[in-house]
Amino acid sequence: MKSFSRQILTMGNENPAEKALNLIRGRLCDPTFVFRPLSASSDSNYSKLKFIVSTSVTEGCNNSILLLGPRGSGKAAVLDLVVGDLMEEYPDSVTLISLNGLLHSEDNCAFKEIARQLCMEHHLLFSKMASFDENSQFIIAMLRECGLAHKTIIFVLDEFDMFAQASYSRGKQRLLYSLLDAMQSVTSQAVVVGISSRLDADQLLEKRVRSRFSHRKILFLPPSREEIDSLLEHLLSLPADSSFPSGYVSQFNEKIKNITSDTRFKDMLKTFLNANSTVNSLLKFIFRAVSSMNLESGLLSLENFKTALSSMQRQPKLEAVRADCSILELYLLVCMRRLEVKEQSSYNFISVMKEYKTIHDSFQTSDFYAQNVCLRAFEHLREREVICYAENRGQSQAGEYRSMKLLISASELHQGMRSHACCPAILLKLLDH
Repeated sequence: MKSFSRQILTMGNENPAEKALNLIRGRLCDPTFVFRPLSASSDSNYSKLKFIVSTSVTEGCNNSILLLGPRGSGKAAVLDLVVGDLMEEYPDSVTLISLNGLLHSEDNCAFKEIARQLCMEHHLLFSKMASFDENSQFIIAMLRECGLAHKTIIFVLDEFDMFAQASYSRGKQRLLYSLLDAMQSVTSQAVVVGISSRLDADQLLEKRVRSRFSHRKILFLPPSREEIDSLLEHLLSLPADSSFPSGYVSQFNEKIKNITSDTRFKDMLKTFLNANSTVNSLLKFIFRAVSSMNLESGLLSLENFKTALSSMQRQPKLEAVRADCSILELYLLVCMRRLEVKEQSSYNFISVMKEYKTIHDSFQTSDFYAQNVCLRAFEHLREREVICYAENRGQSQAGEYRSMKLLISASELHQGMRSHACCPAILLKLLDH
């Protein structure tokens, strides 16, 4: 194994391990490469969307459709894949106009941007000084001319709900109404594709807009386990017919198969996907794992994925204890935990101070502070949301007399204290007993 590693380091000018790392990173950053295998099925979202859009191109009909799903689920990536393939199949018959609700939800801005993109696409002069009505008439005229020339205009409205919620003096949802109304004409040939993370985006439409919308929706759901397994192999396996040494390719791919079939990896992946099951989050997870690959061995390991998982799991309470708490604040947290272990159902700052004094008297610790200093530390813990008031009643009472509770589990407190740079050994001992 080691001799093979030394051998691949000396072969050629570029280390095969570095080349493999760059290749996989490039794949992870290329949406076309990522979503191509997920689009192979005839029942995939890619196939459904391509059928609807291609119908408009080949048969000259108008369509409107919504792509709905959480952020990172691949809505825009699949649409780009469909549009790219259609532009290759029908290079002179498709025009793409892209708008984003975060930038173009104001009607005047949206019409101007559509006019600008149409002028650029058809090599026409664009006038920045054109009025709202002039841009509107130009767009309707272009829809008619493109329809007569059998050219389809695809309008992509990203953040579709922003267009639906926009309300200005010229009238609500005027852009959507104008586009959908113009598509009622026999001469027009267009598709409106809305992209939104709101599943109720179509319910935001006014009655006059909804009556012109075709109510087609494609939902982007989390990938199945079989799709994830296929995607992992697609992303991480090295190609056999490549410039990599054949021995290195077979060893690398064998290692990937061993990792993905390992029950520990499957449990790790399940834990991660329970928190965020979108394709985008999975890509970030794989990217972090690949980035920590040992370039000397040139192979991925299970430890790389463990490191990636721990770095992506958010533990704000743990971080608050590990990085932000002073020694005094650690004492107060341990006192509160000890009171809970003693089954003291309700406690306040005064109760915690009594426990703090008991610890000091029993162990003669050097870390003993005045009550007013402890109260400030107590307030800091509450601001960091490591502790909070047990109930909303009694707001007229002074803070030190109100019931408190911990917002951090015993295991998180223990783990945070163990990794704290200056935690006294006595506190860990007190926490365990």
